[in-house]
Amino acid sequence: MAAAIEDMLAALPGLGEPTEELRKLKTAVLALPLSVLRERAPQLRLGPLFSLMNVADREQAAVCVAILERLLQAMDPIHVARTYQEELRRGLYHADDAVKLLAISQVGRIVECSEAITEIVNSLDLLRQIILCIGGEKIAVAKEAIVSLSKIAHTTSGLDVLFGSNLLSDLKSVMTVSDVVRYRVYELLVVISSASAESLDFCVRSGILPQLLEELTGDDVLLRVTCTEMVTILAGSIHGRQFLAQQGIIDKISNMILGADSDPLSGLYLPGLIKFFGNLAIVDSPQQICEQYPAFLEKVLDMAEGNDNTLVGVAVDTLGVLGSNIEGKQVLQKTGIRFNKIFRRVGHHAKNAHTELRVRCLDSISSLMFLPPDEHTDDLLAMAESWFKCLSQQPMELFQNIVMQPFPELHCGALKVFTAIANQPWAQKMMIDSPGFIEYVIDRTVDPDKDSKDAKFELVKALVNSKTSAEVLGNRHYLKLRAYLREGPYYIKAVSTVAVEGSE
Repeated sequence: MAAAIEDMLAALPGLGEPTEELRKLKTAVLALPLSVLRERAPQLRLGPLFSLMNVADREQAAVCVAILERLLQAMDPIHVARTYQEELRRGLYHADDAVKLLAISQVGRIVECSEAITEIVNSLDLLRQIILCIGGEKIAVAKEAIVSLSKIAHTTSGLDVLFGSNLLSDLKSVMTVSDVVRYRVYELLVVISSASAESLDFCVRSGILPQLLEELTGDDVLLRVTCTEMVTILAGSIHGRQFLAQQGIIDKISNMILGADSDPLSGLYLPGLIKFFGNLAIVDSPQQICEQYPAFLEKVLDMAEGNDNTLVGVAVDTLGVLGSNIEGKQVLQKTGIRFNKIFRRVGHHAKNAHTELRVRCLDSISSLMFLPPDEHTDDLLAMAESWFKCLSQQPMELFQNIVMQPFPELHCGALKVFTAIANQPWAQKMMIDSPGFIEYVIDRTVDPDKDSKDAKFELVKALVNSKTSAEVLGNRHYLKLRAYLREGPYYIKAVSTVAVEGSE
């Protein structure tokens, strides 16, 4: 078959109407495993295919793209860079976006190879054309260009060529195409900045990153939303957080939260500000962030107490993020009765709100209620039990009712809550005291789909792996749960039939 592909490629230049032969070639190429193609790939001559791709006929170009994607994937990146760089460069000028995507994605493959990246770094014209692709109408092409350029910036030589040559002027020029394109360039700079302190320094000196930070506190509300998302990504790295703190950006975002009450448009950008601090608390320290920027936690609690479902959802998500570790749970516990009341509201929403908010509430509750096995102190167990009882007058009944509903996302969400508390002795006692609960857990017939079976299995696993479950649940129930765990989530009990004489 590999030899047949070579013959088909060799015959292409002489064909007047190549479409049918290209289809046959595509079928043959896709039929071969990559391992086989890799053995023959270096000997293949793809020049005719690239030539046939550079036509106005979209159908013909599409077939060529499909063939080239497969064949180039089978070749070493350095071979592609040295043999077909000019063809890839021409592909960036093609009117068909599929051809551009092929060329940019191959550049992305090449720059991931340490031996091959020099071939691309030295080709300024090719890089300039990729930069121009950021300004194109097709978002998929722009995204692929951002990915490839960010990979180039993973090396010092790549940073030097992007920011120390005329390419920086090209970047700044493409930013003027439209607001949307300017955001794309900001996205590229943020991704590059997040990689290392060295990358951040290049981006700062370029002048583009400081421009982004200026727009964060500008008058354009929609720009604030976008820029907040950008700095949230940057804050995901230690050097990024240090830079934002040094520039006073974290203080500015805190002040924006403080001023949100007097801004009728704050609902547009407030969720992004809260998300920024939520992420900051997790990668840094919940206690430190909440103490240093008290406006953040106060606003989250205010939003959770409010009636705007959009802001309630953001607050619920943020509480779940904050309470995903012990330090965050303790921060929330210090708010005292206020948090208890808010948690009761979360339980109310889990029962009565629209489906999306109910699911978010269930996710948040499971995050807040979980205690790692090595953190089972008396104080933390007592705190978790008191929180659970805050959710409803009959919290077990609340989640049992939800788990019985025929909506997979709610069904699985309620199972996640039970799984979160399953390793805690007080919860196990509640489970055994709830009539029919353990019988429900070991009943495989009530789980209608794979997600439900998987969620139930996680609950069983948590119960079996708990050091206290055998004692609390009793040996009979514990052995049944162990059998369930051993059999796996998809076990079906075999039913034997006895043939009776005369029966059909």
